[in-house]
Amino acid sequence: MKELLYLKDEQLKAFIEKLFMAYRESFADAKVSLDKYSLGLAHHKVIHLVSIYKGITISELLKKLKITKQSLNRILRDLIKKEYIYFEKGKKDTRLKHIYLSESGNKLFTEVFSSQKKRIYKAFLNSDPKEVLYFDNVIKKIINE
Repeated sequence: MKELLYLKDEQLKAFIEKLFMAYRESFADAKVSLDKYSLGLAHHKVIHLVSIYKGITISELLKKLKITKQSLNRILRDLIKKEYIYFEKGKKDTRLKHIYLSESGNKLFTEVFSSQKKRIYKAFLNSDPKEVLYFDNVIKKIINE
């Protein structure tokens, strides 16, 4: 494990390639389902976050996605039109719109999640607990810098 403390550029490049390949493969699984509904990965990101953060506001969603309001509005319009999400005004502050998945949105999320879950579950199942814990810790550090 000590050799990892002194990563060279070539090792870092190889790791970045693995991250890219893991992203490509896990989202290729999701893309099969998304394509059936004429949706893309941007739609998937919104659906995924709304499934986790039920009632998330638009400003909170913008912070998590790190995209422009214009880009988010396009995605939200598509999802509203297809009736996968809906808004509710805030009870305390009616200026806030809270976003929720509709019944069909939940079904779509479940279908897409199931396709991704198989690959990730299998990888975790074929790893020992320490590997899973270390992997999770490293991913968190990559995300939070």
